[in-house]
Amino acid sequence: MMRIDILSAVPELLESFVSHSIVGRAVKEGQVDIRLHDLHDYGLGRYRQIDDYPYGGGAGMVLRPEPVARWIEQLQSERDYDEIIFMTPDAPVLRQSTVNELVLKKNLIIIAGHYKGLDQRIRDRYVTREISIGDYVLSGGELPAAVLTDAIVRLLPGVLNDETSALTDSFQNGLLSAPVYTRPLEFKGMKVPDVLRSGNHAAIEKWREEKSYEKTRRIRPDLLDEE
Repeated sequence: MMRIDILSAVPELLESFVSHSIVGRAVKEGQVDIRLHDLHDYGLGRYRQIDDYPYGGGAGMVLRPEPVARWIEQLQSERDYDEIIFMTPDAPVLRQSTVNELVLKKNLIIIAGHYKGLDQRIRDRYVTREISIGDYVLSGGELPAAVLTDAIVRLLPGVLNDETSALTDSFQNGLLSAPVYTRPLEFKGMKVPDVLRSGNHAAIEKWREEKSYEKTRRIRPDLLDEE
């Protein structure tokens, strides 16, 4: 069973995430073990401080190295970890290929960044992989940690009721997914394409491939450039 440990300054933000929907069901059914850890548990002083002013001046606060290091070292004393991942905007953007790689791992630590950033010495000494979820900045790394966790957990064997669903998601073949339709047959004058009701599986697959390529070319041509 995969184990994911998430280090956070505000773990309460993740409690609902790990208790509901697909991720929550996977936890309850023992398909994944997700633990949330409060950086304040190892905060310094009476007020359990985890941040401080940056050396050299400048706006914002920086996560101190001590609380993060103590959590990492405690967890490492209990088991071996395949990756220690830091969620940060100044990193390579998450790709489905990265998720496909991480789902094969056994134990992961995910550090949810906060404030202005994380002391570089933690990144240099402990972190094995850094991941961004996009070219923008959020108030903290909890949402990015949840995004990565969700992307990984849904690929674990037995998590999805339909095992083929994840294999046909966008990006699994480097393209965006084709349009999908359900009942009713006609909605506000718009009908489901005839080919999807034909029962001709070869024709349906060809239609989906063509629409997938067209959609990718229109919306994300950069994906085609990567081929």
